[in-house]
Amino acid sequence: MAGTILVVEDNEMNMRLMSDLLVHYGYEVLEASNGLQAVMLARQHHVDLILMDMQMPIMNGFECIQMLRENEKTAEIKIVAVTSFAMEEEKANILATGIEAFVSKPIDTREFPKIVERLLKRKTK
Repeated sequence: MAGTILVVEDNEMNMRLMSDLLVHYGYEVLEASNGLQAVMLARQHHVDLILMDMQMPIMNGFECIQMLRENEKTAEIKIVAVTSFAMEEEKANILATGIEAFVSKPIDTREFPKIVERLLKRKTK
């Protein structure tokens, strides 16, 4: 198995784009539309990487990351923040959560798989 990635995104088009790209490169994909669903899925399944939208309803990315880091089972999962906020101050706040990488929206479909590959240390097709 190539790895399991949890995509946490409340925008259906962004969710589909990321999920389709990941499936194309051989990953198993789980999907959550808010942080609360993400926490539950991460606790129920073996997840190798989480792609986390930072602005979502019910529970935002910041709150979700905090809950994941506080739980022994999910504390070490690699997390990539995916957001449309490009301001340096916001980026600094996101990086301060202890994530592994930052991806700006709109997603660059050429670079996105390379970031995932690097974090999971495997070669894409």
